[in-house]
Amino acid sequence: MTDIATLSLAVDRGAIDDTLAEFCATELGAIEPRVAEAIRYSLLGGGKRLRAMLVAATYEAVGGRGDCRMLASAVEVIHAYSLVHDDLPCMDDDDVRRGRPTVHRAFGVAVAACAGLAMVPLAVRCAYRGALTLGLPATAAADIVRELMRAAGAGGMIGGQLLDLEAEGVSLPLDELEQVHRAKTGALIVAAARAGARGARATDRELGAVERYGSAIGLAFQIMDDVLDVTATTDELGKTAGRDAALRKSTYPALLGTTGATERAAALVGDALDALRDARILTPALESIAQYVVARRS
Repeated sequence: MTDIATLSLAVDRGAIDDTLAEFCATELGAIEPRVAEAIRYSLLGGGKRLRAMLVAATYEAVGGRGDCRMLASAVEVIHAYSLVHDDLPCMDDDDVRRGRPTVHRAFGVAVAACAGLAMVPLAVRCAYRGALTLGLPATAAADIVRELMRAAGAGGMIGGQLLDLEAEGVSLPLDELEQVHRAKTGALIVAAARAGARGARATDRELGAVERYGSAIGLAFQIMDDVLDVTATTDELGKTAGRDAALRKSTYPALLGTTGATERAAALVGDALDALRDARILTPALESIAQYVVARRS
């Protein structure tokens, strides 16, 4: 199976972990100590760093040669905040994340809620500084931040989370289910891919190809999340298996079966790679990321 930890990129997973640790050391001093510690717990608790690797991979694919660690790390701050809130009792009410107690189990609901909120402006600061580090003008840096925040907001991730909650106990048709997950999961993955490409001053054609790639692998990622929820163990996942059924969520395996869902994810990966191939920006790293999405076990 492809392991994104071994991707040949100037920015690897260890570099992202180090950048997040440095960011915590410099940016959390003015934050209430319990909230700051909850943020550290969330940001430095491991994870695939898939979204950060995607920023780095698209940046390099369109010719970027600068240091994109900070911009890539910003997407992980957004993602971490979403996980903190997604696990809260008023949301999916989960106890385990990345093999450890969820933030609200470790620090309490109030601190977890505040930590998640505090990570939003931290992500803005991280993304803006990261874009400036790449030599982009302030207006272009602001545009990247705006796109990331839009993807994370009510028209993207947050809106998708609400639709997902409202669909509990309801059997959604496939087109509506895909609409939910293109927002909840896919929007930030698309924005991450575009952020890397925009950081390297991609052409409109390259940005279009990267967006098509991100949209396809974003949906494939969620499909495989649904499949793994019924086929993998809690130890493998690092989070509680079987939560979709417990919460009576609409899922791809329920609609298509596990084989049909896996085939749908594989077809999306094929479309993603075709988009990059047509634009002549398909790299081994971007191909590996796409293949990892369907081959992973967590």
